[in-house]
Amino acid sequence: MKNLFKLSFAFLLIGTMSFVSSCEDDATDIAPKSIVETALNDPQFSTLVAALTKADLVSVLQGDGPFTVFAPTNDAFASLLSDLGVNSLDELSKEALTPILLNHVISGEFRSTALATGYVPTASNTGPNNNILDLYIKVAGGVSINKDINVTTADVLASNGVIHVVNKVILPTDVVDIAINNENFTSLVGALGDADGDLVTVLKGDGPFTVFAPLNSAFEAIATTVEGLSSAQLADVLKYHVVSGANVLSSDLTDGMQVTTLSGVFTVNISGSTVTLTDESGATVNVVATDVQGTNGVVHVIDKVLLK
Repeated sequence: MKNLFKLSFAFLLIGTMSFVSSCEDDATDIAPKSIVETALNDPQFSTLVAALTKADLVSVLQGDGPFTVFAPTNDAFASLLSDLGVNSLDELSKEALTPILLNHVISGEFRSTALATGYVPTASNTGPNNNILDLYIKVAGGVSINKDINVTTADVLASNGVIHVVNKVILPTDVVDIAINNENFTSLVGALGDADGDLVTVLKGDGPFTVFAPLNSAFEAIATTVEGLSSAQLADVLKYHVVSGANVLSSDLTDGMQVTTLSGVFTVNISGSTVTLTDESGATVNVVATDVQGTNGVVHVIDKVLLK
């Protein structure tokens, strides 16, 4: 209605107002486009636009938002298709594309200066019980996502949010990927590889799993003890951190709750906003971060290794 009014008004006042109308039209021409319009007008996003169209997500990103979109380039999609052993998007179903594409979208407008190191929820609800998946963002001289995906161009502004261009497609992560993608869990990842029982493969299974993941500092604190463990003993220690068959969120924990893991039991202690665990050795372990959601389970971060 506003544009029609402007045109009618210009015809009525064809003299003095014609110049003003022209200026207003120019302003309209340079006004920010929506996220979808921005992608449509940039050749490097033609595959992304085709994928959004196939997944029926165009209308979603034409909404009011605001949204922050990590937008993969055509080269990023070409690399993904090669890794998957397919020749084109035509070989991927809508059901396969949808969770991948939504994994690139977060609610709210976050320009590069507003991004911080940590986990953020995506628009992809493909975790157990339809829980929202998380991305790991690291800000250190630049912005990276899930360890090895880089923002190559930041802050492409749109009328309903902001686009950050990325050099790889961001695939949904499982509980193992969550550990691999965060440099704070390198000791845990190494231990999983060294232990008996092919635990990496186990934890990449359907699950669901709840993992209480010790930080690198937790392993460093007992480095001498860990070095003296056999691979079988190490596996037993690691299994003590895993609940199988349940995606246990922090909201599911209660004070005094006994949690049964793959190799033992520990107790949950809740006092206000503070959550600690008491392991079978009697040690108190702090829960320092909660509810990092993956496709096959959830990860909670702890500051000590649970021992029996």
